[in-house]
Amino acid sequence: MIKPERSRNYQNRIQDALLKPNLQETLGKFADAYVLAREAAFAGQDFEALRDSIAEIKDEVRNNLPKYLEEFTTNAEAAGAKVFLAKTAEDANRYILDLARARGVKKIVKSKSMASEETHLNRALIEAGVDVLETDLGEWIVQLAGERPSHMVLPAIHMVKEEVAELFSKATGRTESAEIPHLVRVAREQLRQAYLDADLGITGANAAIAETGGLALVTNEGNARLTSTLPKIHVALVGIEKLVPTLEDAHNIINVLPKNATGQLITSYISWIRGAVPCGDAAKELHIVLLDNGRSALAESAVCRDALRCIKCGACANVCPVYQIVGGHVFGHVYISAIGIILTAFFHGLDNAAELVKACIGCRACVAVCPSKIDLESIILHLREVLGEEEGIGTGKSLVFKKIMRNRKLFHGMLRAASLLQKPVTRGERSIRHLPLFFSGLTEWRTLPAIADKPLRDLWNTLPQKLEKPRYRVAFFAGCLNDFVYPELGQDLVKVLNHMNVDVSFPLEQNCCGVPALYSGDRETATALAKQNIDAMLQSAPDFVITTCPTCTMSLQRDFLDLLKENPEWTSKAQQLSAITMDISRFIVDELDGSSAFAGVADLSSVTYHDSCHLKRGAGVWQQPRELLERSGHTLAEMAHSDRCCGFGGSYSFTGHPEIARRILADKIRDIETSQADCVAMDCPGCLMQIKGGLEKQEKPIRAAHTIELLAEALRKTKFED
Repeated sequence: MIKPERSRNYQNRIQDALLKPNLQETLGKFADAYVLAREAAFAGQDFEALRDSIAEIKDEVRNNLPKYLEEFTTNAEAAGAKVFLAKTAEDANRYILDLARARGVKKIVKSKSMASEETHLNRALIEAGVDVLETDLGEWIVQLAGERPSHMVLPAIHMVKEEVAELFSKATGRTESAEIPHLVRVAREQLRQAYLDADLGITGANAAIAETGGLALVTNEGNARLTSTLPKIHVALVGIEKLVPTLEDAHNIINVLPKNATGQLITSYISWIRGAVPCGDAAKELHIVLLDNGRSALAESAVCRDALRCIKCGACANVCPVYQIVGGHVFGHVYISAIGIILTAFFHGLDNAAELVKACIGCRACVAVCPSKIDLESIILHLREVLGEEEGIGTGKSLVFKKIMRNRKLFHGMLRAASLLQKPVTRGERSIRHLPLFFSGLTEWRTLPAIADKPLRDLWNTLPQKLEKPRYRVAFFAGCLNDFVYPELGQDLVKVLNHMNVDVSFPLEQNCCGVPALYSGDRETATALAKQNIDAMLQSAPDFVITTCPTCTMSLQRDFLDLLKENPEWTSKAQQLSAITMDISRFIVDELDGSSAFAGVADLSSVTYHDSCHLKRGAGVWQQPRELLERSGHTLAEMAHSDRCCGFGGSYSFTGHPEIARRILADKIRDIETSQADCVAMDCPGCLMQIKGGLEKQEKPIRAAHTIELLAEALRKTKFED
């Protein structure tokens, strides 16, 4: 059963975060700076080749974990270290606490370690009467605040300098100014003596090298070097996923890690440790605690195991639109953002990940930036399915998906009925500006498009197509929005493709692509819809299947394959459909070589282009629509963050997290305005609904249009018009 109290608590945390303007400003500024710094850091390097290499290294260890655990343990102990494999967080904490008791430890210094956050090590030590001090600047700040890190690499990124100055003032007993150089000096003064006084130092590690039994640590402050060197006992708490076969492999990871984490070419300090680090004439101990705590279970999951490739760079948070609005204390448990959802499910239980799973908007920005090539979105979708199976998807969604959407005639009949019932609120307009009663919140921050009087399927036979010898015969998969909300886009598509001698058919048996059900965790309905659509689209044996919606494109190209991969009867059909499906812009440019067909019109409107998430990061299409717009006479004015999500996310902006979607849209509209273009173009009806609705609600004099709409207009202004 769905747990309403858990959901209410999470919603309250979201509302609290939304009331912190400093949070959004701080995270937004970092995100903007990060994108530019990362691009500069990787200049001249092949990022795809680098991420392939890291994925290969990580998969090798995951697939042969016992071998590398044994090799590392043997070599580390030969170098003088003591190695302990902790099956659980409790085992790890107990080993470290027992060691501290046995050695009479009273004071511990720690460098940054997410593994220790995962095991709640500080709490265990403090409850046992041991004084524990974080020495990483960000970690010390959140320790003083009584908080947990809000980012894996930048623990205190959510705080402004004035908040830090207030915390430092309480720690020092004097008023500290909010100037950053001063705050750094205060931290140095407060922390330096602790290294000398500490009996034990605790670090993590960025890599554990099997062939040497050594560790690699990277920091910008040098605190890990002091923590591992000055105290007489050094404990390294290391997740077993940090194992790598060779020194060269560790080097490859360290080459990528700072670039992808913060946009640095390299960190200030890289420490290589093998055996106990010398500490004057005194005897020194090195204890390496290798932490499992759910990692072995994760390795056994065929769908989720790639998450063990993670090198903890935190980049998935840096580019996440949800994280930028609510921060890691909301969009995280211990680990944050996309990777945090998955690790939380396996390390801390699905219940702790349940609301985080729903909070993901599915924009795939994390997938594009991940240096380990983890398909984070696909894994999160799987966890939604698991959650849906365990807790259900709710009575309302279950009714819509299982009883209505699977029955195409009933579903489409209800949409037709809705076009009549909406008359009192549309007042003859194509946009709904206000809704009554408890529906009013849906139109507080955007207008909504009215359902068309007649769907595209009812208009299809009125479209003239007189092609004697067409170059191709294509089938059009319209999707729900193109069919029932924006039928004019289908009419424009026919006009454009007929101009290039392509015949277009509309299979009437097509239904919803299934993404709303799949993204809600209802795999059963998504599978049923996949079968309906495969039969419908392949019935006429088209040369290609064309879409105007990238979410539908990815559903036909990718999701159907996954949904039916265990069904031999349907697998080949799904593969056949996938091979011939593509979005309209790619089809025109790549298959028809058709961008020149729109030349001849000059001085059309200036246009900026919004990259729809699933088009650019799913289908890999972004250059083709720009080429079409420029060749058809438009002046292209690139906006900032053109590929940042608009906040639509289907049901996400309606029943999921509309308050987050609203903030994301506001950022997108600012970028559109700043471009000073007359029109914003896009290739997704969902993005069109979101962006056009926001522009209309704010009464901005900027047009929103689908690329195919602008191409059809260009044809009407040329000699090619029929």
